[in-house]
Amino acid sequence: MPEADLDWVVRRPHPALRALVERYIGYRQHGVTLDVHRGLPSRNVTLIISLADPVRMLESPALGLDARRSQAFVGGLHTGPALIAQDFEQAGVHVEISPMGVQTLLGVSAPDLAGQILDVADLPRPGLAELPERLFEASGWARRFDLLDRALLTAATSSTTRRDPPDEVNWAWRRLVSTGGTVSIGSLAEDVGWSRRHFSQRFARELGLSPKQTARVVRFGRAAALVRTRPIGGLAEVAYRCGYFDQAHLTNEWRALAGCTPSVWIAEELPFLQDDPGLAEPS
Repeated sequence: MPEADLDWVVRRPHPALRALVERYIGYRQHGVTLDVHRGLPSRNVTLIISLADPVRMLESPALGLDARRSQAFVGGLHTGPALIAQDFEQAGVHVEISPMGVQTLLGVSAPDLAGQILDVADLPRPGLAELPERLFEASGWARRFDLLDRALLTAATSSTTRRDPPDEVNWAWRRLVSTGGTVSIGSLAEDVGWSRRHFSQRFARELGLSPKQTARVVRFGRAAALVRTRPIGGLAEVAYRCGYFDQAHLTNEWRALAGCTPSVWIAEELPFLQDDPGLAEPS
């Protein structure tokens, strides 16, 4: 796809939102020929707002979905691929929300969203349902991102359902992210002063995934970001740098979490994504 057919813009949210939202990604593509996009597991809850035709989610055993169309939807943490039909032309905004900020911003809990897709209109945040029309009418990405800032700040400050996770869970989450998912679950439990069983139960109660599942997703996200850079050592280097036993271990995890091997994903998607700065995992 010619570079002129791609438009990607990335911006950090308002400083008051940065503990809850990692970044905004605006995208516009013309001439898309890949029929189906694999939405890979991520450490973030994702809010996607289409500025073109509604997004068409395809049946995905990992998420238990039937085909559906939505102008704006939020996807919870998941451990399998979400399959999305792609149009020849598409445009929209992708918002990466920390699991720690889901309750405050969206009015539902991260466990309620885990493995699910919800239309934004079904969330207890009426202001968010107005975003597709408002963003479509806005001129330019800077203006759209400003509108997102205002809408999310309003949701955060007017929330009557804000409930911050326990400090122990928040700390463990940050530790998992900072280590790329390689820290042992036992050491996390020991560091916060809980038994491993109690820690796993409390963690899952807050995020909807167990610590072990979350570590797999975080490590997978780091591997996917590294694959996009096409390191000199290939997949063997990716496996080593991301803490997998070997390349076979990496491949098995990709089959489980992405529904295909890394090589298949590279052939399918990387030609369309490699020039996209927004899809590299944030540090």
